[in-house]
Amino acid sequence: MAIAVNGENFEQVVLKSEKPVLVDFWAEWCGPCRMLGPVIEELAGEHPEIELAKVNVDECPELAMGYRVNAIPAVMLFKDGKVAAQTVGYQPKESLEALLK
Repeated sequence: MAIAVNGENFEQVVLKSEKPVLVDFWAEWCGPCRMLGPVIEELAGEHPEIELAKVNVDECPELAMGYRVNAIPAVMLFKDGKVAAQTVGYQPKESLEALLK
């Protein structure tokens, strides 16, 4: 299950996490985001070694701007508080799994 993150809890949930965190930058109105959501949830369920977080870019534009999210869905893998991998746009599950390696 994804953790909803915002400006108040992003640092604690994502940057200070002991586990890698897959962060999905999304918006309710975004069709590809809605298609990607279940794929990411399934992936997170299969990989207990990672956490899953979701950032609604409409509610948290400062986070989106801070991480230079210009298009959504944008998925970033954070390890040790830094972006280790990222992708933009709808991706099949296999492509997202490759981010985790």
